[in-house]
Amino acid sequence: MMSGMKNSAGKPVLLKMVAEIQKNKDYLGEVDGLIGDGDHGMNMNKGFTMFGQQIAGKDISFTEGLDELGNLLFSQIGGSMGPIYGTVFMSMAETGQNLDVIDAAGLAAMLEAGLTGLQEIVEAKVGDKTLVDTLVPANNALQEAAKAGKSFADALADMKAAAEKGRDSTKDLAAKFGRSSRLGERSRGVLDAGAVSCCIILSAIADGILEQADK
Repeated sequence: MMSGMKNSAGKPVLLKMVAEIQKNKDYLGEVDGLIGDGDHGMNMNKGFTMFGQQIAGKDISFTEGLDELGNLLFSQIGGSMGPIYGTVFMSMAETGQNLDVIDAAGLAAMLEAGLTGLQEIVEAKVGDKTLVDTLVPANNALQEAAKAGKSFADALADMKAAAEKGRDSTKDLAAKFGRSSRLGERSRGVLDAGAVSCCIILSAIADGILEQADK
């Protein structure tokens, strides 16, 4: 049974995050273009691709990589998403930096810190049609799984399922933040691009850890 992933063995997880954003660049742009300015996929792809190139030749741990990714997004990517994701990743990294092995409880603590960091800079809540609609339920599911003593694999599966459900919930919501909020009720019927990218990232983390754990 999988118990955890060595922090030092986490580089493939980081690269999986990069690959999934690259793969979904056009889709994210299409989703964002329906009610936003359409540049979410391009911006995310730019930041994650730069990060992938930056760590290509490095021996880097999972938390070191999250910190580097967060710093890069915070400083290099325009719009609101750079600072938002930058804060989440740097907060996660700070909490997990001393972990030799990342297990369900460790990842839960990291994700909780990421959410807490985000809530210090944005006012969005669940129901406002933002990435918070993905991140909060995913975090809640992971916290509950860790407290219940579930296996790491089951905890990751719960996190992924909650992220997907949260992402899908944004389709029926009216936007309260960002450019799409100007559309009011007309923003219903479309997924939020930030919620979609957040789900892609969390799923990549879960799948990547499953592939690396106990190696």
